[in-house]
Amino acid sequence: MKREIEFGKTLEEVKRKAREQQNFITKTEVEEAFQALSLSAEQMEMVYAYLRQNKIGVDEPLNEDSYLEEEERDYLDSYLEALEAIPEVTDGEREALTLSAMAGDQDAVKRLTELMLPEVPQIAKLYAGQGVSLEDLIGEGNVALSLGVTMLGALEHAHEAQGMLGKMMMDAMEDCIAAREADEKSDQKIADKVNKVADAANALQEELRRKVTVEELMEESGLSRKAIEDAIRISGGKIEAIEAK
Repeated sequence: MKREIEFGKTLEEVKRKAREQQNFITKTEVEEAFQALSLSAEQMEMVYAYLRQNKIGVDEPLNEDSYLEEEERDYLDSYLEALEAIPEVTDGEREALTLSAMAGDQDAVKRLTELMLPEVPQIAKLYAGQGVSLEDLIGEGNVALSLGVTMLGALEHAHEAQGMLGKMMMDAMEDCIAAREADEKSDQKIADKVNKVADAANALQEELRRKVTVEELMEESGLSRKAIEDAIRISGGKIEAIEAK
């Protein structure tokens, strides 16, 4: 079990490193990460396949835009066009703004947030094609950015700000994807429960040549009353094989 836990932890670390490198990682970096686990060549190939499935290029960069739907590309173009109106600053001016934001200057916080906005869609593109729309990913990133710039006072050096804000945006987008996946799994479980009751009811209806009662279905299928009634409720009473009360 310890080995499996270490494998999962290492895999997540590799994914995070690849995200930070614009969805790219070399085989050498992957091999070094898993070195302590002494994986076989076949197991390493499975790791590479998993990374590619998660839109991560291994030894060859992937085209991030290829994972965007046409609607998402249009949205991204419009979003980036709107950001072009934000005045640019020199590196020195950005550092000064960061220091002022770290000191709690609200004007600096607002200005630094504006300057960091173009970073959000670039990070969001790293997570495209994983079940959450680009617009929602950007929205999550913007919220994380707005929160993050108010927390810069915890840093010691201005050069740490961009890394901290980038990590917060990435974490927010990953949490959004994880939440969506959890919702989908929950929805699938509910659908499976309804289908199980419906299939049992249809089979019994075919045998009896009439609609069946909850009690008959309980007796013949072994399903509990709660499971059957929950399925009826969730389906909005659409399990036609069960006789309506």
